Amino acid sequence: MQPHDNIIFVSGIDTDAGKSYATGWLAAQLARQGQRVATMKFVQTGNTGLSEDIEVHRRIMGCGTLPEDVEGLTAPEIFTYPASPALAAKIDGRPVDVDKIAGSMNTLAERYDTLLVEGAGGLMVPLDYDGYLTIDFPAGNNLPVALVSNGKLGSINHTILALEALRTRGIRLHSLLYNTYFDYDATIARDSLDYMTMWVEKYFPGAQVLIVPSFK
Repeated sequence: MQPHDNIIFVSGIDTDAGKSYATGWLAAQLARQGQRVATMKFVQTGNTGLSEDIEVHRRIMGCGTLPEDVEGLTAPEIFTYPASPALAAKIDGRPVDVDKIAGSMNTLAERYDTLLVEGAGGLMVPLDYDGYLTIDFPAGNNLPVALVSNGKLGSINHTILALEALRTRGIRLHSLLYNTYFDYDATIARDSLDYMTMWVEKYFPGAQVLIVPSFK
């Protein structure tokens, strides 16, 4: 199946980078530009029923539940245990169905101008015990990545590791989404953003650095 050119995969530098907020924010910005935008949760864990991350997206986007939310297209794989997809799938007794995820993604991409696909945790989060990682999905589907980072102490290290993983695999960087929610120390936050911006400009020319406002 040929990949669509209107899909952006949103990942983070770690589990609590603020992907859901950043995904909803980016969707809202694109919608304000006149685009019809949908969001999707790649794999949802620690949840039953509707995806809680999709609900966060819709709240920030300022829209109600989409028909595709009810269809199950925007969260095709939901597992009950709050863990990595590999472990959550093992506990629930069924594997992560990557083909099902890809099918839902392509259907949504046909219906909307832009589709944002929020990943699960960081890029190296496992989906099974055979070595298939989250990063393998955007790599295999030729999707650009929007990487969510922040100004917590240690975030420069995590950010550069993630960017190097993208660069090694030849994955395009759509944008670095700097989440200001975690700007606890103004000095560290300012330096972190400056350093990350320098790295993006040096190794990913053309990629954007976007500032995600705090939702405190």
